Amino acid sequence: MDELEFWELVDASRTAAEGDPEEQADLLVERLIRLDPESVLDFARHFESRYNRAYTWDLWGAAWVLLDGASDDAFDFFRCWLIGQGRETFEGAVHDPEALAELLDEFDQEIDGDGEELGYAADEAYEQLTGTVAPDLGIEPAPSEPEGTPVDFENEGALAERYPRLWGRFKE
Repeated sequence: MDELEFWELVDASRTAAEGDPEEQADLLVERLIRLDPESVLDFARHFESRYNRAYTWDLWGAAWVLLDGASDDAFDFFRCWLIGQGRETFEGAVHDPEALAELLDEFDQEIDGDGEELGYAADEAYEQLTGTVAPDLGIEPAPSEPEGTPVDFENEGALAERYPRLWGRFKE
């Protein structure tokens, strides 16, 4: 599976789920089990490499603003959700987290930002296909700390200054 096929699966599942991340994960599993196990592992590699690439302080700060706080786990689930939003939104946000102010039509804290189930879709599909747990993907693990300059999550003034477009659109 190449990168284009990866994003086509992500986009098709998101469109069919009408933006609901849990439904998107279910639909993604349904689509993945139509593939062979090696293609499912390829999908998992694409997903995991993007998930690791999104492990940055800047993106965590943006998630903090959007979610009104983001623990380690919440940021993990946010990164899964972000991948589920498709290539344009994902790449735009990784390049410039502030771009989420323009890339997101809306953001509902009750629904959006939590793509935990998306992170398990490939594993679930692989297990359904093979009856075994997916093997190690053979890719570099995420760094132990996010890339970039740490964010002072407790200082709302600093957050508003660091993320003026996000703050103006989603906090005021």
